[in-house]
Amino acid sequence: MTAPTFETILYSVEDGVATITLNRPDRLNAFTTQMMLDMIAAFDATDADDAVKVVIVTGAGRGFCAGADLSAGAATFNYAARGESAREEAKVGDVYRDGGGRLTLRIFDSLKPVIAAVNGPAVGIGVTMQLAMDIRIASEAARFGFVFARRGIAPEAASSWFLPRIVGISKALEWCYSGRVFPAAEALEGGLVRSVHAPDELLPAARAIAREIVENTAPVSVSLIRQMMWRNLGASHPMDAHRVDSRAIQARGRSRDAAEGVSAFLEKRAPIYPDQVSTDLPDIWPDWSPPKFS
Repeated sequence: MTAPTFETILYSVEDGVATITLNRPDRLNAFTTQMMLDMIAAFDATDADDAVKVVIVTGAGRGFCAGADLSAGAATFNYAARGESAREEAKVGDVYRDGGGRLTLRIFDSLKPVIAAVNGPAVGIGVTMQLAMDIRIASEAARFGFVFARRGIAPEAASSWFLPRIVGISKALEWCYSGRVFPAAEALEGGLVRSVHAPDELLPAARAIAREIVENTAPVSVSLIRQMMWRNLGASHPMDAHRVDSRAIQARGRSRDAAEGVSAFLEKRAPIYPDQVSTDLPDIWPDWSPPKFS
């Protein structure tokens, strides 16, 4: 599959891993409507490409993402005044849909695992976009900030749903109330990131995590696991998970992957899983549909 090209990001696929690099280094990769559209399209591409088993997201230059591009000045967050066509098209009634939320909801729906490799400052949407990613690792040079209250706005990108589930309600409120920018060590202590690395070791560490997945697991199983874990965060009772688990284990148990996985284990060899996400992903959610914006 030919790699797509974008205006504000770089996209490449190597050894089963797609790397999405935010690419406005002269602006610390500040987020724009075009970047939102490019990233959504990139996740459409990773979902459609069976060669992609894992996605890594990082930033070009010394920043991950410095938040929203503030070049529009006081009108930055006044979407009606800006009149961008991409926002007008997503308007529902008199409400302009938050662009960060459109992105995190797309990441939430990703069929492939997503690793954030946070190489530098990540504030505002630069940090909230990471919350829908599965594993976050950081450079020692990374800084994080939920700075919304310091800009006179409110948290976005569905972060009021994601953040408390990741770090707990007390820590989420502390970081959002203060709006302060904090170092990678505090992000690690608070559970926002998995690990902190020297700058030149960050991407190798992300790729090592990705390789562990690519080389040892069945892509369809991993895709199901991602959906089961994220969607069941909102389940009202364990029975909801039990229904989904039962459908999943039944569908996977009769698959070619299950036969290969057991045979490879018994024969003490590396498995070669034949099933593909694009064609063999079972529907274990017959009653599930995402809520609509209204």
